[in-house]
Amino acid sequence: MVSWLDAAGKTKKAFERLLEHLVAKNGIELSFHARPGVSYSLRTVLGSQILRPFFSIIDIIDDPDARWLSVCFYNGTITDPDSKGILIPQGILGEDGYCFDLEEFDETLLCYLEKRMDEAYNSALPAHL
Repeated sequence: MVSWLDAAGKTKKAFERLLEHLVAKNGIELSFHARPGVSYSLRTVLGSQILRPFFSIIDIIDDPDARWLSVCFYNGTITDPDSKGILIPQGILGEDGYCFDLEEFDETLLCYLEKRMDEAYNSALPAHL
């Protein structure tokens, strides 16, 4: 699915899992923005979404030592009950966002991120606009 060699941390496997979770949702469109040497960003959009260009980002950080993931959402579109995210002031196209770093395959964190993705998706539905 994704063409990179997975390292011991299994970040490719984690990325593929998050991707599968997203594409199972109705009305999803994906866009990919490559910045070689910096990051590769997968942005997810709900087709009817009008207020923002996307509802979540999965960045594959292209670190010279290892690839890791940063999964980000707009502030106010998710909760973070376990305080696992980092608030990034004006970090998503000039708006506050929350990012969650994933350096290796972690089942507990992946489940947590899937719940955040569900929240962000639901926030982007037309009834919430």
